[in-house]
Amino acid sequence: MIGFFVKKAFFDGWDNLFALAAYNIVHLALFVLLIVLPISLGIGDALSMAAIILGFLAIAQWQSITAFAMNGVSDYRSPGFKDTFAHFASSWKPGLVIGAVNVALWFSITVGIPFYLSQKGFLGLFLASLLFWTCLVALLASQYYLPLEARRGGGLKKNVRVAMILVLDNPGFTLFLFMHSAISLAISALTAFMAPGLAGIALASADAVKLRLMKYDWLEQNPEGDKKHLPWPDILKEEKEMVGERTLKGMIFPWKEGGK
Repeated sequence: MIGFFVKKAFFDGWDNLFALAAYNIVHLALFVLLIVLPISLGIGDALSMAAIILGFLAIAQWQSITAFAMNGVSDYRSPGFKDTFAHFASSWKPGLVIGAVNVALWFSITVGIPFYLSQKGFLGLFLASLLFWTCLVALLASQYYLPLEARRGGGLKKNVRVAMILVLDNPGFTLFLFMHSAISLAISALTAFMAPGLAGIALASADAVKLRLMKYDWLEQNPEGDKKHLPWPDILKEEKEMVGERTLKGMIFPWKEGGK
């Protein structure tokens, strides 16, 4: 299943490369205007911190809109300008949630954990460790939250619970998805974060949630099925047909696909 996930995420991104770049341009503009520029101007610690928080919240709002758009891409629909902003009504609340989580993670990693580590003794080490593992679980679960909101709706409480279930029930895949996102972000530096960038990460997360939820749909339809030995070829049959067989020649020169 992981192999097919990588293939689907890659080809979904390749087929929508210019769309990913368009979404990533907005991410970069928000990052530069609301975080890099205020810090570089030396506007003071308090104002810089306020600008950083505002930047986190604004980027999270756009990432939420992007996640809703990428949910359509995962279902083989091309994103459009009008459709993108039509998602705002549904995406702004999840965006606030992710923004708040990102701010909390930033404070925890830059202030909370170093503070507790600076306290000598077992208690400081214990609190630093507890905060670290809390941040890690929150970071892993946040990979699923926006795609779940986009695909299922249902609100904060329901999707946080489902995200935690996905983390606990699929630890190996969850860690793989996290590493996939980290590698994608590193590769993005080679393209000035135009691709895959945060939009590509949102698309991969949308694909991950779609494929993982198919597991639970199958288990619901087959309650006697072996949860540890799922028939992934059968579960993914339709998706594999939709992605199809691809070649390097067909990727670069799609009009020559099938030629000699």
